[in-house]
Amino acid sequence: MSAMIDAGVNLTSSQFASDLDDVISRSKEAGIESMLAIGCDLTSSEQSIALAEQHHLYCTAGVHPHDAKSAPDTLYHDLLTLLKSSNRAVAVGECGLDFNRDFSPRPIQQSVCLTQLQLAETIDYPVYLHERDAHDALVGLLKEVEVRGVLHCFTGDRNALRRYLDYGLMIGITGWVCDERRGQALQALIQYIPLDRLLLETDAPYLLPRTIKPKPKSRRNEPMYLSHVAEQIAQLKQCPVTDVISATSANFTQLFLR
Repeated sequence: MSAMIDAGVNLTSSQFASDLDDVISRSKEAGIESMLAIGCDLTSSEQSIALAEQHHLYCTAGVHPHDAKSAPDTLYHDLLTLLKSSNRAVAVGECGLDFNRDFSPRPIQQSVCLTQLQLAETIDYPVYLHERDAHDALVGLLKEVEVRGVLHCFTGDRNALRRYLDYGLMIGITGWVCDERRGQALQALIQYIPLDRLLLETDAPYLLPRTIKPKPKSRRNEPMYLSHVAEQIAQLKQCPVTDVISATSANFTQLFLR
């Protein structure tokens, strides 16, 4: 199988603390050419940069909406410093809005997200976006800036998909598309996402593809399982899996490494 790129993995998760080197080794054996380590707050962003440097990967730096309530007033400057500290840091995020869990007050989520969007616009970095039950609000923020990026782990409806595609975003697809229970709506939307706008993600250690047989005893997702996402997309699009892999790898390079 052609080389794949995992466009979103939480390498700083405590679930990887005891065997991260093995996780990365297994990913390479499974054909993962590279991956994007996600920063969710200032600490994990700094850690992701260190991991990207150590393992020759790529990473983001940003503050997730769940953590927006703890973002400092110096966030813009702090993120700028982190992003400029390494050429392995290639995107602003994970940033966005989550009105599903509301772990941070919505006005604070919006303010922190807008700060990161403005930073991305100013320094011409792509954004790595999170959105749950908040696409109207996120589209409103996006209209205030001109940025490029990816809507990570898309699980929205057809209207949200159209608006994100119209804005110019790429769409990140995870193992959610492999879920026969809650992934049916996403499965129906795959046909509307052009190959040149797709990215493959595991979001590991979360969202283990339910198409894996037999399921790993740990029930932990890893980058080595990315091929299951590619295969499901290929089946839904009725195209060769090699087409999905080559297109998404090219899309990653175009978005993050240009």
